[in-house]
Amino acid sequence: MPQMGESIAEGTVSRWLKKVGDSVKRDEPIFEISTDKVDAEIPSPSAGVLMEI
Repeated sequence: MPQMGESIAEGTVSRWLKKVGDSVKRDEPIFEISTDKVDAEIPSPSAGVLMEI
């Protein structure tokens, strides 16, 4: 999980926005996380194909 700030230590993947085999572009959201402070979409760090979840 990417760093979300100093006060957020853990989170849960709440929903995958892509599935195995999907092509993704850089900065395209691939999943959502939930923490005690925020829900956020997390973007892909690079372009490619999602190989496993």
